Amino acid sequence: MTRKLFSLLPLSLLCAALLAGCASTPAPHGEVKGAEASSREMGQSDSNRVASLAMRANLDSLYLLMSKLYRRNPAEWKKTAASREEAEKKVKQAIEQRQAWPELQGKRDIQAMTLALSPEFKGDRVAAFIDATADMIIVAHGNKIEFFLVDGLDAQHLYNAARNVEIAAWILSSRKNAAGAPLLLSDEIGSEARNLSFEREFGKIVGRLDLMAEFMTERYRRAGISYVQNLLGGSFLQFLPVR
Repeated sequence: MTRKLFSLLPLSLLCAALLAGCASTPAPHGEVKGAEASSREMGQSDSNRVASLAMRANLDSLYLLMSKLYRRNPAEWKKTAASREEAEKKVKQAIEQRQAWPELQGKRDIQAMTLALSPEFKGDRVAAFIDATADMIIVAHGNKIEFFLVDGLDAQHLYNAARNVEIAAWILSSRKNAAGAPLLLSDEIGSEARNLSFEREFGKIVGRLDLMAEFMTERYRRAGISYVQNLLGGSFLQFLPVR
């Protein structure tokens, strides 16, 4: 019966069925990869290393958002560069070298974010927004991108940075310019297209910042508990002689 059924099916239908079966198979999503070992790690504690990795991941997320925003808003990179690639390179260099973005008029962190997201801003809004947001996050980390044994982080500053990113994402999706258009085209929800990749990337940044804030709070709390445990261990957790 089965052979008769397949013999009656047109070849095109058989091909379609095979393709549907292949499509149902989950696509490979890669594998986790750790950073390469470096001699600089000798001056880092475990928490320093985690903070450094989280910071690098947040900057990479901002660079990805910059690239996506430039693709959706090509008029922005044309204000400051001859190509999108050149514009992205300039912004990355300014962030990594801690140089103030010229169009932000010397403003830094949250003041720069406010200017970049104001309807009246006429410069390259993508560059200004990404640079200002990166600067705000770096300032929240004590003005550092990489962390060593002498460095400490303020959990409340990290928490505040996470809320600032949430506010910025909301402003970006809701505020209009003088002409009534969005400040920048980002997420898209329509009958024919649905693109929430911007929201997801902002969410990753917020999640990392919140996790680091909790981690730093827990770290200091656990340090106190460990101290008490060590004191108690001296009296109660020692092995007793058996001979």
